Amino acid sequence: MKLARSLFLLAVLSPGPARLAAQTSAQDIAKPPAANWLSYSGDYSGQRFSSLEQINTHNVANLAPKWVFHVPDSKHLESSPIVVDGIMYVTNSNEVYALDATTGRALWHFKYSLSKISGSNRGAAVLGDRLFFVSSDAHLLALNRKSGSLLWQVRYADSNKGYGATLAPLAIKDKIIVGVSGGDCGIRGYIDAYDATSGKLAWRFWTIPGPGEPGSETWGGQSPEYSGGATWMTGTYDPVEDTVYWAAGNPGPNFYAGARLGDDLYSNSLLALDAATGKRRWHFQFTPHDTHDWDAQEIPVVVDTTFQNSPRKLILHADRNGFFYVLDRNDGHMLLGKPFVKKLTWARGVLPDGRPDKIAGMDATPNGNLVCPGAIGATNWFSPSFNPQTGLFYVMSVERCDVYTSSTAPPPSKKGECYSGTGVDQLPTDPGQFVLRAIDFQTGSIRWEKRLINEFFSGAAMPGTLATAGNLLFFADDSGYLAAADALSGDTLWHFYTGQFIASSPITYSVGGKQFVEITNATDVFSFGLFEPSRPVPQPIVRNGSSPSSGGAADRQ
Repeated sequence: MKLARSLFLLAVLSPGPARLAAQTSAQDIAKPPAANWLSYSGDYSGQRFSSLEQINTHNVANLAPKWVFHVPDSKHLESSPIVVDGIMYVTNSNEVYALDATTGRALWHFKYSLSKISGSNRGAAVLGDRLFFVSSDAHLLALNRKSGSLLWQVRYADSNKGYGATLAPLAIKDKIIVGVSGGDCGIRGYIDAYDATSGKLAWRFWTIPGPGEPGSETWGGQSPEYSGGATWMTGTYDPVEDTVYWAAGNPGPNFYAGARLGDDLYSNSLLALDAATGKRRWHFQFTPHDTHDWDAQEIPVVVDTTFQNSPRKLILHADRNGFFYVLDRNDGHMLLGKPFVKKLTWARGVLPDGRPDKIAGMDATPNGNLVCPGAIGATNWFSPSFNPQTGLFYVMSVERCDVYTSSTAPPPSKKGECYSGTGVDQLPTDPGQFVLRAIDFQTGSIRWEKRLINEFFSGAAMPGTLATAGNLLFFADDSGYLAAADALSGDTLWHFYTGQFIASSPITYSVGGKQFVEITNATDVFSFGLFEPSRPVPQPIVRNGSSPSSGGAADRQ
């Protein structure tokens, strides 16, 4: 284990980082984000809505870069940072940087060098005086937040069997929740909870039921050991009900379904789990028997509000299959299901029981079959946001179709072996179009939409959104611009070119009464604040007509 902490003494001796000693509690994370940004989505709800309003529609045009930090050896940053009392924590593959959030100055750096795998990493979690993140080979690591020193680590999945990890952990009460990647590589997905103090496993929930367990009958006899259901994105949490909401990915093989006849539970599902025990309280499956790789890894947004004239506890979810859902959080019952993209050919709509009204003949064929949405989905893992003041749900959507081609023989069923059993081809005439949409969650109708520039569209750019009390919506496009729009009208009010594609979501925070907006592009961390004109240099006072540079005693220091 190598600790790259050459800047440690700077962190200890500098007056600013003394704030690192502050404890972060679960009660702190439960509060709507303001000065701090304490989890991947800001708080437990996943709303990505900040109460900060110093930067607003009237002055956002004066937003200017305050600092830029280059992450060495980075090529594809996807990190959504944590900010705690003026300290920002940014992750790259197998490493963490602690930065002064007002200047971008590095305070400490930790590198986990034992992993032989390099990949995406989307962020960290904080609880107490500790910081938690995952390595690419699926180790959960706990660091001292003040020094960056390693406290403990636990291997929670075997990378030799196709497992990996890319997500930001979720810290709740005394537990750290993590998931696994590798759903296309012959794994069996699960969600783990670990004791934040000791690293001991508290519970595990398998997303693919074992033989004889409820849901196992939906697989047509296929073994659960290589059936997918990865859990590679961070979930959300209701601290009042003590319930974790976590999405499960596509079944395996991800396109060929000849051996898995049935709904394939709990793939493509939202799972409500008892946070103390990991027991399933309910589930909702968005795409039963998925044959298009539309895993449900989009953030489930927790909202307490009035829905259609009745007080409700809700989950809002824009799914990769092209439909926007409103679910009752008590039991998972669907209250609303409507399309949010125009290119949607596989289903007519959503039936009252929540199941899609499928159109026949939309599976892959040996000669190829054009289906919308494409394999990237109508949206993907990039974060949505919800503004309770406007009642609008903001999501980056994708208008694109793909040609799905099936194989003539079933794929191998070996654990840890990546396979699909079919292929997906993009039409040269349909490169895809990013469209930012504002959805009225009461009706599912599109309030406004904004077509974005498609300069590098290849799936590399995965920008998310951020809503603020300043009536602003921050978002990024496919060409590397960070922008701000009026949250009600969608009118663009400000933009800044970062120079490279953006595969992360913006955040906002405040230090010393000044609000900042952050975005991470492929290799750098940018922080913006309101422009502050330089103070004029004081001029010497001239008395009795004498020259200010006469060389008198006042000039000798």
